Amino acid sequence: MAGKLFAAIDVGSYEIELAIYEIIRGREIRRIDHVRHVLALGRESYHNGRISMEMIGDLCDTISGFAEIMRSYGVTEYVAYATSAMREASNRQIVLDQILVRTGISVSVINNSEQRFMYYKALAVDTDQFEKMIQEGTLIVDVGFGSVQISLYDKGHLITTQNVRLGALRIREMLSDSEGNTFNINRLIEELVDNDLSTFRMLYLKDRKIRHMIAIGNNILYFLKSPESGVPFDESGRITQEEFKGFHSRMLSRSPRELAERFNMPEDFTTLMFPGAMVYARVLEMTSAEEVWVPAIRFVDGMAADYASNQKLISLTHDFTADILWAAQAISKRYMNQTKHTEALERHACAIFDGIKKYHGLGRREKLLLRIATILHDCGKYISMSSSALSAYQIIMATEIIGLSHREREIVANVVKFNTLEYHFGLSEPGSKLRKEDETLILKLTAILRVANAMDRSHKQKFETITVRPKGRELQIINHSDEDISLEKALFRQKADFFEEVYGIRPVLKSKKGD
Repeated sequence: MAGKLFAAIDVGSYEIELAIYEIIRGREIRRIDHVRHVLALGRESYHNGRISMEMIGDLCDTISGFAEIMRSYGVTEYVAYATSAMREASNRQIVLDQILVRTGISVSVINNSEQRFMYYKALAVDTDQFEKMIQEGTLIVDVGFGSVQISLYDKGHLITTQNVRLGALRIREMLSDSEGNTFNINRLIEELVDNDLSTFRMLYLKDRKIRHMIAIGNNILYFLKSPESGVPFDESGRITQEEFKGFHSRMLSRSPRELAERFNMPEDFTTLMFPGAMVYARVLEMTSAEEVWVPAIRFVDGMAADYASNQKLISLTHDFTADILWAAQAISKRYMNQTKHTEALERHACAIFDGIKKYHGLGRREKLLLRIATILHDCGKYISMSSSALSAYQIIMATEIIGLSHREREIVANVVKFNTLEYHFGLSEPGSKLRKEDETLILKLTAILRVANAMDRSHKQKFETITVRPKGRELQIINHSDEDISLEKALFRQKADFFEEVYGIRPVLKSKKGD
């Protein structure tokens, strides 16, 4: 059966990659070609804050070569993403424009949470091992060249995910001025890594039992998967804790030059392996995980999985939408939101959203953003009772939510802010990723959130089960309980006015008796 051809380009911090895939609908994603070219964008970006014109020329030449390969396969569908090195370059817009003009390839800069989320999709494509493993305490440790993502799964759910700026290339650049022998450099790396990992352990692990560690990231694949590593993987790519520790000890006993000779690779690259291996080893030491799974996946595989699932060419068994919601709930719990009120608010907001589909014209993704806004709507009260809306906005903008783009996070933050503040729109805020059309979406979601929140103004969950039905120029919200909703009716007018202005239909609270 012939499949659909697709290309993925990863403009990373240390290397640029192209992978060509054949996607067979409903069956598999098969990588049929893979090319990588070392180009250390991060060396300039992390150290100087910008990418030089010489580097831009090399980058464009490399991507032009990739475009030729794509044409030779007849590939027309592709995605090209740039990650942390490009994100942190002050001249990134110039770089992206030059790539487009010189190569015809459009590259998008994605945030960290989007990048790591695609990696997780790649884990779930070809095997049920991921789903079985995360039923017990499992840490996914993704060591990139720019940062490290540590995600905790338990009982099938994402408990938390945190990003630490301890990528292999970044650590090397931070210590580039350090003097001393290999032993001293390794000791400095260990101290640097332990400082941040101890904070993660204190905040998120506590007494939780960790059984498995899933180690992903390009740099670990080069050594561990090499026959020269001496690591006895089973068929699924798993090794014991002791086997990983033995590998790590052998690495530390050799200099970068010795490793370069042994593994037949440039010495510049082997100097990146020490920081990466140290992160994995310290996490393993911190958790005492019994086994390590090293799946043979790369970021380009995640890009292909994301594309195939979004295009409905394949189905992923794992519920990644639930992961996003669990991540939002973890943030909410951190700021001590009232769980029962939040649950009621989410339930009511979803009922209203579903009841007015013909009025808003929105889809599942927008409903997800609304649900996240309900979950996080009160988090600002942890900082300030008097300015909770602004505090909530700042918390959400400062906190990565796995699977959401910066733009989507900004939409959620604005919906939460305008839940209680007078509505005004400010695209001029520094760093804003919002498009002009996003104002309408923020208006629509804010109107729903305000009405849903007014229905539990007393925080006593008087509306247990509701029916939402448009009738003429009214949106009847019928409460199926005997609770007295006089307070909610009395405070409902202002929220109803705003909702009517947005949707052209006025929400009206009713009891089952028709009061």
